Amino acid sequence: MAAFALDHVNLQTARTDQMVAFYRDIVGLELGARPDFDVPGAWLYLGDLAAVHLVTLRAGLQPKEPQIEHFAFRCRGLKRFTALCREKRVPYYVAIVPGLDIRQVNVFDPDGNKVEMQFEATDDPDTDLSPHLMQAPA
Repeated sequence: MAAFALDHVNLQTARTDQMVAFYRDIVGLELGARPDFDVPGAWLYLGDLAAVHLVTLRAGLQPKEPQIEHFAFRCRGLKRFTALCREKRVPYYVAIVPGLDIRQVNVFDPDGNKVEMQFEATDDPDTDLSPHLMQAPA
């Protein structure tokens, strides 16, 4: 599992199954129990914490509705994570945070939400940080 810390993020989606697969298979969360709300959805867990709450919509969000620019997980296992992304053909690019010794592997989930996977510089320092199927923004 790459991610190890976050509280939770609530995302609305019309593609719940694809979103569950992304957060389970790529990020490393586990599908778990969810209260019996009036609307369908799913909760994905990071250990005992329900980190990502998905709320199922009948249609996708409209352009002027609130959207999250990104959210971040603290992670371990940079080399394993980038290898998994390459194997699953998940595009990513890496950003280095100046002065903080943090490498951010930026991926996008099936609804286009940016997910920042943070790794310390000491985590697999010899990992190839070149982008995969995506270029970093200018």
